Amino acid sequence: MSSVLRIPAATPQQSLDYLQAKLAFYTDAWDLAEDLERQIPDIVVIDARAPEAYRAGHICGAINFPHREMDATTTARLDRSKVYVTYCDGIGCNGSTKAAWKLASLGFQVKELIGGLDFWKRDGHPLTWGDAPGEWPVATPKAFCGC
Repeated sequence: MSSVLRIPAATPQQSLDYLQAKLAFYTDAWDLAEDLERQIPDIVVIDARAPEAYRAGHICGAINFPHREMDATTTARLDRSKVYVTYCDGIGCNGSTKAAWKLASLGFQVKELIGGLDFWKRDGHPLTWGDAPGEWPVATPKAFCGC
C-alpha cells in the first residue's frame, strides 16, 4: 500500500479552502521584498525581537516592537487599517507568532513572515542596522526566485 495514499488526498475544494487560509496567515520574503520595494503603504513590518537584536540587523523599513511589550496601551498608536507582517530570527523562534497572536487578539490584521530574518538573509534581501527603521535601497540587485 502507498504511504502517500494511505490517507486519501483532500478534495480540490478542501485543498483550495485550506491553501487560501494558509496564504492569509503567511507571506514569504520574496513577496514582502517586492511590496517593500514598491512602497505599498498598507503594510507595516514589525521586528518582534529585542532592541539589541534589531540594532544588529533588520529588514529595511521594519519597526522594532518586541512582542513582550505588546498590549492594548502600547499598540494604541498603530493604524488598524494596515496589515502587520511580524518576524523574528527564523523558524526556530516563535517571537513572530507571539507578536501576531497579540496583535490579532487586539483586533489587528496580521501575517507572519515565513522563515523570519534567516530566510530574508538567505534570499539576499537588504538589511539595515541601528535603531532607525531605515529606507529601502534605491537600487537593489534583482535576485532570482525559483518558485
